[in-house]
Amino acid sequence: MDDLTEEMQAALVAASRDASPVRGLTHGYYKYPARFSAVFASAAIKAFTQPGDLVLDPHVGGGTTLVEALACGREAVGVDISSLAEFITNVKCTVYSEGELETLEAWSKKIGAVVDIHKPSTALTDYEQLGYYKHLDHPSRWRLRKAIEQSIAAAIKLGTPRLEAFGRCVVLRSAQWALDGRSKRATIDGFRRTLEETADDMVNGARNLRRSVRNHGRQQPVTILRRSAIGIHDEPSLNDMRAPHLVVTSPPYPGVHVLYHRWQVDGRKEAPLPFMIANKLDGAGLSYYTMGDRKYPGLKTYFDNITGSMSSVAALADHDTVVVQMVAFSAPDWQLPRYLEAMEAAGLAEMRLPVLKGDRDGRLWRSVPGRRWYSAQRGTTPGSQEVVLFHRKVRQPSAASAAVSDRAAR
Repeated sequence: MDDLTEEMQAALVAASRDASPVRGLTHGYYKYPARFSAVFASAAIKAFTQPGDLVLDPHVGGGTTLVEALACGREAVGVDISSLAEFITNVKCTVYSEGELETLEAWSKKIGAVVDIHKPSTALTDYEQLGYYKHLDHPSRWRLRKAIEQSIAAAIKLGTPRLEAFGRCVVLRSAQWALDGRSKRATIDGFRRTLEETADDMVNGARNLRRSVRNHGRQQPVTILRRSAIGIHDEPSLNDMRAPHLVVTSPPYPGVHVLYHRWQVDGRKEAPLPFMIANKLDGAGLSYYTMGDRKYPGLKTYFDNITGSMSSVAALADHDTVVVQMVAFSAPDWQLPRYLEAMEAAGLAEMRLPVLKGDRDGRLWRSVPGRRWYSAQRGTTPGSQEVVLFHRKVRQPSAASAAVSDRAAR
């Protein structure tokens, strides 16, 4: 970390503590829970990489890291176990042609008129049979159900997989506004208006991303893998991948309740609707996405999983790779030391920013603005504080690290 100038370090600190909402480029396509700070991701990419370098995010979530890497002219690889994260990140990172953007712009101007409760809609029968219509089948929601079905049909009629995915993402974001965590039911007029505004904003975001990419000349490749990060060092599609210059990520947080895979309708009624709208299938419950049940004693499953995933990251890295993580804890007094032990077992050594020497514990802490966790309804909690951790690969891996890497490979 001593190779960073004081000015670069100060820029990282300021970016980490930036309280502005996540916006710009394609970041507004969907409000993914616990969204990573785009300002910080951009600052880290600019501080630790050069154009053309490879950036890896092994817990890609809503795709913030990959969007910023793409916009900065860096190659990017993202990994996530969630098919919803894969869908959202793919749409956010698609650089549409001018012809595609013209098609989407024309579509955005008429999408609101598609919603007409006096006209029929086509039910997504397979998803309905699998229970994805949960809480949308209530008699009070037949209008909204019809509006969502009509909007999805309009997205499908765009005719190509890339354009359909964009259209579905418009519906996804609009339906999230209408259903997720609302205390008052949305009206059909409100949904129609949100569809139009969302489509327009997303087209503008796509144009801005295209412009940023073109400013860097040749578009760098973006690879998105839907799988566990454990074992990615043996992933066949990454066999020829060079070592990432930067790993920047925000993994699931130990002991913090985050609904990555559900919306909450009418209070705490969980609904898998986002997967249906994205034309994806859900996984296997909350612990599937959070690397372990937060009620498991000592969070052993979580720490075993984070050690395994970061061991695979270390196996892909070289000694020049910088690993940057933004993490929060429900009980930082014991969870942070345990997390650092897991990083050590994975073969990663912690570094500190020299400019923070003497500041608190010497680490980079930030308060989280607008945290959308349901625990946050009680006010400021330990989970509303995040710490940015910096690591590099240990030059001489310990026997424990070698054993963990071997287990992850098996």
